[in-house]
Amino acid sequence: MSLSLQPIPPVPAATAHVAQLAFPGGNVYMQMRDELGSIYEDALFANLYAAEGQPAMHPWRLALVSVMQFAENLSDRQAAAAVRARIDWKYALSLDLGDSGFHYSVLSEFRARLLEGGLEQILLRAAAGTLSAARLAQSTRAPTDRLHACSGSGQSSQSA
Repeated sequence: MSLSLQPIPPVPAATAHVAQLAFPGGNVYMQMRDELGSIYEDALFANLYAAEGQPAMHPWRLALVSVMQFAENLSDRQAAAAVRARIDWKYALSLDLGDSGFHYSVLSEFRARLLEGGLEQILLRAAAGTLSAARLAQSTRAPTDRLHACSGSGQSSQSA
């Protein structure tokens, strides 16, 4: 499979409209996309794909699906179904409303590529770096009470 590096497309207008109607206050995946963009870029995964051959699914999407799959403790089949059925996932992934997604086996193939390429930690590092940068930016404009509320207990992790 080959990888064609392209910029991450914006959320399609119809997808954004329906998602905003379905979730007027947004949700975690929509907020993540709006505030952070896409955590991943295809270039992070370029060395995992051949220069020629059948076009690959965009790895930034597969990486993001993998993170959302982990967050919700979904099987590969359930995650692939969520890509087909859930408007918040389509929003985060910049997919048209009618996009039929992919076969669930693509997720295990993607994880195998990550392991073979020695990049199994790339998902975590990229997400952690982006989220840390977002927290830093948020902390410059958010009251400290809000930050304590986001952390759960409101106590410093050093007191544990």
